[in-house]
Amino acid sequence: MPYSTMPAHAPEPSLRLRPGTSADLDALLALERESFRTDHLSPRSFHRFLASPTAALIVAEHAGRLVGYALVLFRPKSTVARLYSIAVAPASAGRGIGPRLLAAAEEASRRRHCATLRLEVHEHNAAAISRYQKSGYRMFGRHLDYYDDHGNALRFEKRLDASSTVHKNTSSPRACVAR
Repeated sequence: MPYSTMPAHAPEPSLRLRPGTSADLDALLALERESFRTDHLSPRSFHRFLASPTAALIVAEHAGRLVGYALVLFRPKSTVARLYSIAVAPASAGRGIGPRLLAAAEEASRRRHCATLRLEVHEHNAAAISRYQKSGYRMFGRHLDYYDDHGNALRFEKRLDASSTVHKNTSSPRACVAR
């Protein structure tokens, strides 16, 4: 099922968001190398996440090319989802792809009845920190020496508005569910 393609501040009109597949593996690895200097996801990790019922890997395509992805992890018996990684090809930056991927990650979390989405971001990644704050995330902690470059990670979270989910949970709160 395709993910929502809500407009962002500078939307890319022909952007398509969809679940990632094993056919995307080479493009995901190339995007990972383009987007991050350190802490790359391995082919084995991507393969595992693509097959996992406790992960949602959302890819963004433009003109037949993979230009971004968001990876969300879900834990059984937890109402907290984790945005494990999000990347946009440097050549596609500033086109609203990051905000759309972030919104799709939030939507995927809501569909699994998660109440909160959490993430870590390098303390020197000012653009990402600004994006998360504009999207309603608040900092609640820090991990020291978290990244391969010994940089610290800032921890952010956002309470997800259950009323905006496509599949409302009308019963008592439940843990995030894997499909």
